[in-house]
Amino acid sequence: MDHICFFTATKMKTWTFMLILTLCVVAVSAHSKVRQKRTWIIDSFSIEEENPGPFPYTLGTIHVEKKYLVNFILSGSGVDEEPKGVLSINSKTGEVLVHKKIDHEAFPVLRLKFEAKNVSNDKVDTRLGVEVKIHDINDHAPVFKPLNYETTLNESVPQGKMVMTVFATDGDDASTSNGTFKFRLVSATPKTDNVEFYMSQNINTGSIYFKGCLDYEKAQKYTLMIEAKDNGDKVQLSSTSTVVLNIMDQNNHLPEITGHTGPGKILEQESGVEVLRLQVTDKDTRGSPAWKAKFTLHGDQENYFKIQTDPKTNEGILTVVKAMDYEVQTSRNVSISVENEVPYFFCKVKNPTSNGLWEIETFSEGSSTEAAKLPKLYPVTIAIEDINDPPEFVPPVKEIMIMENTKVGTLLDTLTAKDPDKPLGSSFHFIKGEDKDNWVTVDPKTGQVTVAKVMDRESPFVKNNTYSVIVYVVDNAQPPLTGTGMVLIHLGDQNDNVPLLEVDKVNVCLSDKETMTNITAVDLDLPPYSAPFHYELLGDVKGKWRIEPNHGTTVNLVREKNVYSGHYELQIKISDNQGFGLVQNLSVTVCDCTSTPSCHVHRSMSAQPSLSAIGIIIFALLLLLAFLLMTLLLSCKQQKTMIPTDDVPDWYLINSNIETPGTDCKMPAKTAQMDMSEDIVKTSNSVGPQNGISTQMSVLQNGFRQSFGSSTEQQMIRRSLRRSLTRRSYRQINNYDMMDSMSKNYSTYNSDDFHMRQALLIQLNQRLLQLQTPQEELGDYEPHCYADEGEPETGQKLDTISIPEIDFYPDILTNLDFQFNKLAAVCRPDLMS
Repeated sequence: MDHICFFTATKMKTWTFMLILTLCVVAVSAHSKVRQKRTWIIDSFSIEEENPGPFPYTLGTIHVEKKYLVNFILSGSGVDEEPKGVLSINSKTGEVLVHKKIDHEAFPVLRLKFEAKNVSNDKVDTRLGVEVKIHDINDHAPVFKPLNYETTLNESVPQGKMVMTVFATDGDDASTSNGTFKFRLVSATPKTDNVEFYMSQNINTGSIYFKGCLDYEKAQKYTLMIEAKDNGDKVQLSSTSTVVLNIMDQNNHLPEITGHTGPGKILEQESGVEVLRLQVTDKDTRGSPAWKAKFTLHGDQENYFKIQTDPKTNEGILTVVKAMDYEVQTSRNVSISVENEVPYFFCKVKNPTSNGLWEIETFSEGSSTEAAKLPKLYPVTIAIEDINDPPEFVPPVKEIMIMENTKVGTLLDTLTAKDPDKPLGSSFHFIKGEDKDNWVTVDPKTGQVTVAKVMDRESPFVKNNTYSVIVYVVDNAQPPLTGTGMVLIHLGDQNDNVPLLEVDKVNVCLSDKETMTNITAVDLDLPPYSAPFHYELLGDVKGKWRIEPNHGTTVNLVREKNVYSGHYELQIKISDNQGFGLVQNLSVTVCDCTSTPSCHVHRSMSAQPSLSAIGIIIFALLLLLAFLLMTLLLSCKQQKTMIPTDDVPDWYLINSNIETPGTDCKMPAKTAQMDMSEDIVKTSNSVGPQNGISTQMSVLQNGFRQSFGSSTEQQMIRRSLRRSLTRRSYRQINNYDMMDSMSKNYSTYNSDDFHMRQALLIQLNQRLLQLQTPQEELGDYEPHCYADEGEPETGQKLDTISIPEIDFYPDILTNLDFQFNKLAAVCRPDLMS
């Protein structure tokens, strides 16, 4: 087994190193029979970090007493491990070479392994461990972390308090002078006589302190330069850092009130009005809490005023918040003091000593007149101006005791008022305000309150036997002012109400024994004019009805055995405790109520249907509803009904010897077809010309009566028909009155207004179309001048019109309708006779 001995190569004596090496070799050889004793000679090795070279240079040589050739091998840190390539060895001579720089802070020690191999058999003869120490040099300056510092410091901070701590590190070996350093305060800007900064050190940190008094007015900011310098033997490295101390202003100047502006006076009864503004001065920083003023009122125990600070101007705003009375006081004196939002601070240097803290003076010590300043009081006088005050009732509430039913015109009392401003308004008048039932009148000059209406204690306007009236008093100033008062009328009770039955209809159950029911009376009066009441039945009630007991508020009406079912009207007299009463009617119903003690309950219970009865009723209703729906569906089926028009034949006779133009034309008879309900009458087609028009007019007449009930509407329809029909129809329409009497013989049915209107409209449109010329269907024409044929010839005879002979049978005329009876009588009176 191979053994390795590690040595630390240092600057020791050669013989010491050789002795240690020899002992190591002997120890290793003692454990192996193969190995022989060898002597190794290694110089002490050390490398200075950051050695500039030139490279490579010889670090040392390994010497060994050997009888055979060996090869030297070097491995480990700095050779084939990080940092690689720093060292190498000559395998033949054992010379160790350095090839580049090395940093002590990264690799303070290089641990190497030397081996010697027999050249003949290539076996490792011995292994040797060596440590090469890297000698540190001062190549790192102290570094501040962070590089610069900044903080804010109140100027009220007392001396001796630490204001900042700085921190620094050095990359060199801390166990040597190269890795240790010291802090030093290089400078403080600006330099003032009221403060001095100093430092104390604790290994890698440095604390900053000050002596004296900070003063914002002298310096708003201090810039300190701090140095950290190491203790290197050959060279000292250092670095600096900047520390900025921002001084925050504190309240080291008291505010002072310099004056005020504003009217300094108010009107009485006025509130919420600014009276004046107070101006202050303060040397502290504007806008800071040390500058903002805070005012305090003194001598205002009644809290008439309040004072606030204007945040923009720092002025004090004095406002009246509670109305004052000129008649009580004409002016008001108050005092005002001012402070700042933060407490007052004072510091002054007395003796800047060289050792220790300085001698200073502060406010708490009170050793200086300036430091003992207290807030000063600023007196203010507020003048109160008189105004017109409203008059006042004396007393504000007038209470009157009176009995109800007092006579109208009775004087109740007289109102009294006073005006605080006699010079301004020495006279006033009274006005009645709210009087819900108009019971009183108020004299506007004297203030006398008089009964205007009989007062009733039982009125709904009376609450707790008291009736209230609101009254006003108005002065004669400009503008007039009004005072308000109240009159409370306490009404005493009188016996002006009779007791009345609470319920005048009662039920009594029929029984073989006597039965009873309760009756109750009420009286609106108060005792002793009300209960207990006296009840008395009048009339023939002996053996039938009685009252038990006959005194009280609620008594029993007893039915005797011989009173049977039925309705009974009883007369009962009810009197109050003073005998004041009235005869009243009491309706009593006697019924059989064996299951329940009350007829009303019995009827109610008997009227309650069972579940089966309710089911039968619901089923019957549903069945009836289904039947009605089927009937409606069948009856609403629309049918096309023919409404015939009159058949206008072309074989009737007309009177031709007329002077009016125009000739009757033959118009084709048309039948209008539309959906009509079955209610519309069907008219049959007649053979004769009269029958058709008569039937049509009958239908039209019934339409007139159904749709146009008024005579005015019927006249409008008649005019429309006259414009539309031919001359023959015109003559027939003129006989409408006669047809009206005759058409009563025809049977007609009531028809729907809407369907009749539609049928009538269709008939009118057909008539209009018959009268209109094609392409000129407007119906209304302006006057038109036709071709003038000149004056007609007088005395011109007409040509004879030859009519072929036809057989004429007089029986034909017997079947003609009434419309042609008159014509036949004119033409052949002999036949008509």
